[in-house]
Amino acid sequence: MKKKLKLKFMLCFLTVGLIGFLLISTLASDAVLKVLTGLQAETLYEKAEEIASDCVESYNGDMQPLASRQNEYDGVSEGLDSDIWIADSEGTVIYDSSDVFTGSSIPGFDPASFGHGSARQPGYSETGYFYGMYSTGRLSVMTSIHVNYQTRGYVIIHYPVYLIEQDQYDILNLMYLTGGIIYLLSFLLLVVFQLCVYRPLGEIIHAADEYAGGNLQYRCPVSSDDELGYLSATLNYMAAELNNSEEYQRKFISNVSHDFRSPLTSIRGYLVAILDGTIPPELYEKYLNIVIRETERLNKLTEGLLTLNQLGGSSSPGLNLSRFDINQTIKDTCATFEGSCRTKNLTFNLTFSEKFMMVQADFGKIQQVIYNLIDNAIKFSGNDSGIDIETYDRNGKVFVSVKDHGCGISKENQKKIFERFYKADNSRGKDRQGTGLGLAITKEIINAHHQNIDVVSTPGVGTEFIFTLKKG
Repeated sequence: MKKKLKLKFMLCFLTVGLIGFLLISTLASDAVLKVLTGLQAETLYEKAEEIASDCVESYNGDMQPLASRQNEYDGVSEGLDSDIWIADSEGTVIYDSSDVFTGSSIPGFDPASFGHGSARQPGYSETGYFYGMYSTGRLSVMTSIHVNYQTRGYVIIHYPVYLIEQDQYDILNLMYLTGGIIYLLSFLLLVVFQLCVYRPLGEIIHAADEYAGGNLQYRCPVSSDDELGYLSATLNYMAAELNNSEEYQRKFISNVSHDFRSPLTSIRGYLVAILDGTIPPELYEKYLNIVIRETERLNKLTEGLLTLNQLGGSSSPGLNLSRFDINQTIKDTCATFEGSCRTKNLTFNLTFSEKFMMVQADFGKIQQVIYNLIDNAIKFSGNDSGIDIETYDRNGKVFVSVKDHGCGISKENQKKIFERFYKADNSRGKDRQGTGLGLAITKEIINAHHQNIDVVSTPGVGTEFIFTLKKG
């Protein structure tokens, strides 16, 4: 099996890390530079406004600052790591804190277009070489000096771009470090994935392979309380049910073979004995009657199997629902057992809560249910006893109870009596012969009506079967 899930998770994890790095190095880098440049421009502009205000106050007909002011501006320049210029309205630098450009004219100076060459800064600033006067990049901000509503000059502050870029790199390095630490810590997710997901999933896959290979005895060891644990428990339950199903099929075939073989052996034995003369002619009638009874037994077994197949199969026929009196049906069915009851001196004790108890069900199949339960009660009732049959309604349903006072059924056997071919008394005598299909057919019929059937039994006291029907 190719282990692709873990590889996909690893590739996804690495891809997320790579995308994060690219985002920091591109979009985040550009955004940081933009923010730092804007903040620095605002700081420089505020200082330029202060210097322009000082120049207005000290203006005496020309733009030459006072000597005391020049010393102050030199200190401001050093504190800002910037060059402070004061230029007249014609673009001649009359003060430069660095003493490099004092007296120089700014080539092509155009205050109207200043600050519009870049979208990175507001209109009072721009980044570049300031009309080619600097060989390295500068962030330049400029404000006007207005005296009597006339522009007398300009205050220009130049800040080295590389200082902004240094701040940018420091911030980016911190972002890289933080992102790297978070990324390394996120490797814990891989450990959690390995321990809590991938390893249990591998156990489940191995269990599925075992089941596919026919080893239904294998049990998946995953026992956590999460979805994988639930899946593991479900697989184990499925394997157990499949194993029980295979065991049931083997038992079913064994029971069918046994129940068919016994009467067939008897039939063959008697017919061969008649043909070879072992049985004299005067006894033919006796043994032919035995053969007829065995064939009837085979026919009953075959009909039972066909009934079960129809009721439990995917193409089971629909119910022929009708409204009828269940009390009358019980009376009519009891009448058919008059001979069997006379032989064992049994009596029926009928108790009906109402004279007429109408139900909505399939008349023929419910009649078969009652027949099977009464037949079962007669088989396991002792001589000179009674069979109690009761009907009553509760919560919109009709309850039918068939109770005998026979040998009873143990708790262990009560769980199996509705299985096909199950016989609670494996040592039963000839008076208890049966196919082991009656109760299985009964349960299938009741289930087909979406009703319930239950059994209450105490060994040595008796057994009671109770089933429900929809009230008509």
